[in-house]
Formats: sequence, C-alpha cells, structure tokens
Amino acid sequence: MTETSKEYAVALFTLAAEEKLERVISDDLKAVVRLLQETPEYLDFLASPNIPVQERTEAIEKAFSKGFHEYVVSFIKVLCEKNNIRYIHKIISDYEELYHATDGIATAKVISAVPLKKEEKEKLKEKLEAFCGKRVIMECSCNNAILGGVIVHIDGKVLDGSLRRRLHDIKEKLDA
Repeated sequence: MTETSKEYAVALFTLAAEEKLERVISDDLKAVVRLLQETPEYLDFLASPNIPVQERTEAIEKAFSKGFHEYVVSFIKVLCEKNNIRYIHKIISDYEELYHATDGIATAKVISAVPLKKEEKEKLKEKLEAFCGKRVIMECSCNNAILGGVIVHIDGKVLDGSLRRRLHDIKEKLDA
C-alpha cells in the first residue's frame, strides 16, 4: 500500500500546488487526522463494506463540507469510493512529507530516555536547523532503553547520541 499511498499523496499535492493551496490543504488534512483520532469509529464506518458507498460519501459531505476545502472533501470521498480510506493516515503523512520537502522543512524524530525540557528542545532544534539548513519540526518521544542522550532521525540520517550507543562503542574498542 505504500506505493498507492504515495500516488494519492502526490496527486493531491500536485493539485494543491497548481492552485497554490499547499498550506491550506495541509492544515485541513491535519484537522482531519485529529478528528479521526478523536472518533476512530468514524473511520470504521467509512471503511465498512456493509454500508453502501453512497451513504458513506453523503456522510463525508455532511461531516466535512463546512470548514474544509472542497479538494479535501472530494479527496476523502474518492478514498472511500476506491476502498482506500483505511490508508488515509499514511496518505496524509506522505502529503506532509511532500509539503515539508518543497517548503524547506525537515521533520526530526527525536527519541530521548526522558522527556526533554522546553529549553533543551529549543537548543536541539537550533542545532538541527543549523545541521540541515532547513526549518525543523520536531516529533519527540521517549524510550528509556537508550539509557540517556538522544537519537535523531532527520533527512534520512540517524544521529545517535545515546548513552547505549556510546557504551556499545566503548565495548567494541575494549574487545578489539
């Protein structure tokens, strides 16, 4: 499905770019994700083969026609009609990657052993922006298995400053 989700994302992004609506569509898609996370049963309804497609697309029209751009509403309907609505989260994620890439934004997935303080996040963000030459959006999570430090995934690179990694490096030097 990865290839199909990318195709849908590219199609929507291309349309948005032609109309200079990349940010508008991005904002609306983020709102759709929030709504679907708040009411996961709605996605189950939209994906249900037991409910006629027309009934599901009418529900989409009622739910999203006010407050969302018509392209987003039509896009959700197409996903429903083509039985690909279950992949909406991946498609939206792929759209966001395209949007960020063309807007000079990098998404950094930051993993730390403990939650980072606001000041630590700001310093890390500044360093990452200097490193990649782009504006950075950070997605932070915790994993105590890294023991300390941080691991950053950005622009296809992994910056591993974890204590676990340092201990591993020391062990390798001692074993050599």
